[in-house]
Amino acid sequence: MAFTGIYVFLNKQKIEQGDSCIVPIRYEDRFDIMKWRNEQLFHLRQEKPLTAEDQEHYFSSVIKSLFDQRHPKQILFSYLENNICIGYGGLVHINWKDRHAEISFLVKTEIQDELFAFHWKTFLKMIQKVAFEELGLHKIFTYAFDVRPWLYPIIEATGFEREATLKEHSFIGGSWKDVVIHRKIAETIHIRQVNENDSEVIFFWANDESTRKNSFRSEKITFEGHEQWFHQKTSSPDSVLLMVEYNGVKAAFIRFDNENNDIVIGININPEFRGKNLSSKFIIKALQYFGSAKNVLAYIKPSNIPSVKTFEKAGFKYLKETEIYHQRALVYIKENDAK
Repeated sequence: MAFTGIYVFLNKQKIEQGDSCIVPIRYEDRFDIMKWRNEQLFHLRQEKPLTAEDQEHYFSSVIKSLFDQRHPKQILFSYLENNICIGYGGLVHINWKDRHAEISFLVKTEIQDELFAFHWKTFLKMIQKVAFEELGLHKIFTYAFDVRPWLYPIIEATGFEREATLKEHSFIGGSWKDVVIHRKIAETIHIRQVNENDSEVIFFWANDESTRKNSFRSEKITFEGHEQWFHQKTSSPDSVLLMVEYNGVKAAFIRFDNENNDIVIGININPEFRGKNLSSKFIIKALQYFGSAKNVLAYIKPSNIPSVKTFEKAGFKYLKETEIYHQRALVYIKENDAK
């Protein structure tokens, strides 16, 4: 049987991550896949062992037709390490209207412990590129019988969140088992300059308790004072005020100020987006939008460890310690890449 090895709906047929890659499912891997499925029936939606005849029929009647369909119900890949197939998976139950799909992945039975976690994380990183960058899906999710609890931290480590637990949803091995669903939503980060409609929300973020605690001026801000500051900043040629929208929601306010010929950055994040490892992504996007020809400085309270980690993750490096408003401040610098 001849496979084209090319999915007509994909621009990129091979996705690589280190020594691993995924390629359109290969006919030559069919019996390895059958063997692994038969050995791991306990966590699959497969009622009985497959035979060679079953597998040949599946590849000839189902798999072969996937390559030429514009909107197939599933997209399957061979998972290779150093060009050797050690697993397979893809996107199944694809809903093209609502733009979501379930993730399926099976690694060879002999792979366990750290390697099991490594290959799961590697595959999840690659399949996200297919789902979000190639297919434009909005949501992908895993659907797992609750028989491998060690799998969940691995999935969550790649940015998936537990969405639901379906209690006693499946009857497996003589007992009822839960089904655990993890999901990830496509990220869209949009940067734009602030406008009058942003003033009020920036005021509320600025007066948030955590924001005031980590500011060098910790006193509460009056709305009148904020409005005066806002109009002064938006009309100043020495300031650029940006709004970050995450999946269509206002998520952060980032400011660049020219102070004594230095560019100084400040960020105020929507409290609803804290703790989600997004701040560094927002800063990187804002830097790209701003496009400074100079180095950019960030002043951070030594006690604000999360902010230090955020700026370091965004490419800033420690420069020195100084004093602002009679308080210690750590100065971090992001050097202009063009220099």
